[in-house]
Amino acid sequence: MSVWIALLRGVNVGGHNKLPMKELASALADRGFKCVQTYIQSGNVVFRSTSRSSTRLAQTIGDAIEEQKGFRPPVLVIGRSEFEKTVAANPFPDAEDEADGKALHVFFFESKPKRIDRAALDAVRHASESWKASGKALYLHGPKGFHGSKLAAKVERAVGVPATARNWRTVSKLLAMVGDA
Repeated sequence: MSVWIALLRGVNVGGHNKLPMKELASALADRGFKCVQTYIQSGNVVFRSTSRSSTRLAQTIGDAIEEQKGFRPPVLVIGRSEFEKTVAANPFPDAEDEADGKALHVFFFESKPKRIDRAALDAVRHASESWKASGKALYLHGPKGFHGSKLAAKVERAVGVPATARNWRTVSKLLAMVGDA
């Protein structure tokens, strides 16, 4: 049985797409997922499954949410090994503890981008921001904050593939959960 991480996008944001994590965990357990653990309300799930397909798992999770709640958020599923490699590849290790882990973000991509519009990202990059893409991830160090970052807002368009971001604090917690799974 393999360990997987599911990252949901756009749940429990601003009172929209409400999805209590306890309900999600129960729905996934009902579909045969094992050792289901959630972290905070923004849609982070660690679980075990016999499935070998991240695409099939994302489909199953999306189906479960749609059945239960009537909406279907984008779901990105990442295998344990890929997640651990992404964490280990962080090009900004000095920023991991900055602002309690909230100055560093990782954008996880559904697939490896064929091309990244680097000029578009650099054109909106604040002088304090640094970024680096590697494989199926983009790391953004933004000491001035994430929510006002024009670069953060442009990442998905610039890479041309679906993505979801998590701050380093969340990434670290998920890594610990993966180790316990």
